[in-house]
Amino acid sequence: MEQKFDATPKSELRLNGRQVTRTDVTGDWGLQLRWVVKRDGKEVATAPARAEHTYEHPDTAPGTYEIVLEQFKYVNYAKNPQGEYTQSKFVVISNAVTYTI
Repeated sequence: MEQKFDATPKSELRLNGRQVTRTDVTGDWGLQLRWVVKRDGKEVATAPARAEHTYEHPDTAPGTYEIVLEQFKYVNYAKNPQGEYTQSKFVVISNAVTYTI
């Protein structure tokens, strides 16, 4: 069976202190869903987002944090010699929220 990407997944993030809450994903492809956390522009963590609608990053190091929601878009199994997908990838499906410690 072929994966269909008829609609683009979307979710809205809200920030309450350091806790992020997501809405249900509309147009969900049913593939891996994850939180991506950046501190001062560098990715510092990813966490599964499928089971829980809220996430609080435990790191309290000083900096500006940005959190987005990403979903995997599977195109095919093609990989490079390092084992990384060459055409399939994670795509951002939400707004970004930021906070500063």
